Amino acid sequence: MPAKSAAQQKAAGAALAAKRGETPKSKLKGASRSMEESMNEKQLEEFASTKRKGKPEHVSK
Repeated sequence: MPAKSAAQQKAAGAALAAKRGETPKSKLKGASRSMEESMNEKQLEEFASTKRKGKPEHVSK
């Protein structure tokens, strides 16, 4: 499932880095913290690998 916005892709990348131990989990905030807790590494890789070109910064509700 690809990310729908650039912000979602960035949050997934931060969560993935924390899950792999590259950055401390204490540095995560908001969406990236909940993504790290609720998603496995494969799901985070799918979100983080989404290309940002043509994506909105945020998705409107």
